[in-house]
Amino acid sequence: MTFQKAIMKWYDREGRELPWRVKGGLRQDAYKAWLAEIMLQQTVVKTVIPYYLKFLKKWPTVENLAKAKEEDVLREWAGLGYYARARNLLKCAQAVVRDYNGAFPDQEEELRKLPGIGRYTAASVRAIAFQKPANVVDGNVERVMARIYAVKEKMPAAKEKLYTLAGKLVPRERAGDYAQALMDLGATICTPDNPQCDKCPVQKFCKAYAEDAPEKYPQREAKKAVPQKYGHVYWLMGKDGVLCERRAEKGLFAGMVGLPTSTWELKQGKTKPPVKALWKKSGLIKHSFTHFDLTLQIWHASAEKYDKIKESYFWIQKKDIYDAGLPTLFKKVLPYTLGAAAATANSTGRKRAR
Repeated sequence: MTFQKAIMKWYDREGRELPWRVKGGLRQDAYKAWLAEIMLQQTVVKTVIPYYLKFLKKWPTVENLAKAKEEDVLREWAGLGYYARARNLLKCAQAVVRDYNGAFPDQEEELRKLPGIGRYTAASVRAIAFQKPANVVDGNVERVMARIYAVKEKMPAAKEKLYTLAGKLVPRERAGDYAQALMDLGATICTPDNPQCDKCPVQKFCKAYAEDAPEKYPQREAKKAVPQKYGHVYWLMGKDGVLCERRAEKGLFAGMVGLPTSTWELKQGKTKPPVKALWKKSGLIKHSFTHFDLTLQIWHASAEKYDKIKESYFWIQKKDIYDAGLPTLFKKVLPYTLGAAAATANSTGRKRAR
């Protein structure tokens, strides 16, 4: 039995059941395949599923999505991270409707002309939506190839070699099923730690298994230390609600709704709150980005009167704050500040009652 037949037999029996997936060589709707692949970039499956279902319910076709407002897309995307994906999602939908009459092209070179679609996503859409041969290589597939061939070169330098090796195995038929089978193998059996080699359908082809050293691959360069940054975040309850900020159009969380913050520095700087008020500390939150870790000191205050606020600031009713589309960083503030704000308001009310 060939490598391809062995893994396909396993996939037909053991492949994961996912809401964007069809099996048996059937073609998935291109819009659904594309939407899932964009969401799955840098994000685990269990996190993506509710977002995918929510998006499909709100925008069931590419034409529906193309008509959406960016702020609505960003709000529904909030919590998935890597927000440039959401902006490109909308731009891509608009381009498909405008330039391709609402039908995704089936050629990789055409797909890669669309916003937010690179080599991996183009290959994935071609394979899954059209069942046409394409070399679909993500991190899971890289790990499988590194172990099958016991590739000695270290990552990330080995990426192109792994891509070439994977390309030599792509079958002519059931290309989408094969691509998803490889990804499933890497996600469920050929895992980074403690791979289940005894359950692997392609064990007999694996050189790393023959060496009794699967976890040795893929080999990697030593990781560089991630910088640590610090800053302040502010929760202000006013007569009009919670003070929020529309983030600048460039940088992290570009164009999204957030809470006012200081700049983020390598050393904790002095607090510079958005308005004069009796500010009190509420705790610390930590968050990890791709290139740095962040610690923010939370401050809370209540004020019925305040100085003129910045043009980018606006108010959201407290009851609506959870539905405001806050990125995960700012959602981490809410358990501290909602409790603190409520306590402050209750305390103020009791003093007035006396």
